Amino acid sequence: MKWQQIAIASGVAVVVIAAAIGFNLSTQAQTRNQLAGTYRLVSYKRTIVATGETTETFGKAPQGYQIYGHDGRMMVLLVKDGRPMPNDLATITDQERANLFKTMIAYSGTYDFDGKTVTHHVDVSWNQIWTGTDEVRNVKFDGRRVILSTNPHPLSTDGKVGMSVITWEKVD
Repeated sequence: MKWQQIAIASGVAVVVIAAAIGFNLSTQAQTRNQLAGTYRLVSYKRTIVATGETTETFGKAPQGYQIYGHDGRMMVLLVKDGRPMPNDLATITDQERANLFKTMIAYSGTYDFDGKTVTHHVDVSWNQIWTGTDEVRNVKFDGRRVILSTNPHPLSTDGKVGMSVITWEKVD
């Protein structure tokens, strides 16, 4: 008799846990669907916390796309306006390659979205430095636009504490 009660209690526990996991996965999928889509870059700005100075990180007319898939994968490509144009890929110099490299950001991976923050789990990146990292962004929706911002942190380019704000507009 005792083993039957244990078996029933165990069965009920399994059903409750399975339902909770299913609900959690369903909620995650619904939240992910809120962000899923293809976005075109509108602006990329950086603000220095100490001075309030804001600069347009990749110039006034940067280009780029960010894609969030329903499957939990994401990709991003940002390029600075006015990038140098090499004459020919067969004769491109190392300096021209370096200049092109310094005027872009590209990475891919999976993502989690909780409705307020998105975490990019980077599995490949243009600079290898971000590969294997988690890049966390605060998310704000404004119509067809999504605004991603970082928390203040020392920036790798100059060591100053700042934050970045990237505005994207949904294209699909």
